[in-house]
Amino acid sequence: MAKTSLKVQNIVATTSLGKPISLTKLARTQSNTEYNPETFPGLILRIKKPKSAVLVFTSGNLVCTGTKSIQQVKQVIDLVIKQLKKINVKITDKPRINVQNIVASGSIEIQLNLNVLALELENTEYEPEQFPGLVYKLVQPTATFLLFSNGKLVCTGTKNKQQLDESIKQLIKNIKEAMKRIEE
Repeated sequence: MAKTSLKVQNIVATTSLGKPISLTKLARTQSNTEYNPETFPGLILRIKKPKSAVLVFTSGNLVCTGTKSIQQVKQVIDLVIKQLKKINVKITDKPRINVQNIVASGSIEIQLNLNVLALELENTEYEPEQFPGLVYKLVQPTATFLLFSNGKLVCTGTKNKQQLDESIKQLIKNIKEAMKRIEE
């Protein structure tokens, strides 16, 4: 089994606070916001610690991005709720957090022949003249990998740690099988 090291770089999560929010009021009272309703219907709320950005919509829906753990997502949502309290929007129910996407990067300690993998694996895109990485879409579990010849990779599309781990295992298995096929 190839040694892998993966680090979560970004988690995109959504939640609904279940109450309407006046974005104009929020933008006027909070300095860490960007709101241009002519160009985008949501307000961008920037959080310094943990560093993240939250899209806030009038419906009370939130999209949180930039965090590196579920714990951080919860912290950020709590901070948003505190800021909303300042404009008299009181959230009493604990919001349910839904992870939409995890982006992780790291490496599998295998030198990869991307030309061979592009031919041997299904669902790949590889244009070395335009970009040095191979895009590989894994179907089961669903994940998309960006693979580099030195074994470095980026994985996106998983929704939890278990899916992330399973997709890496499947990736390594598929790579090893592809390499075996060309050795035969």
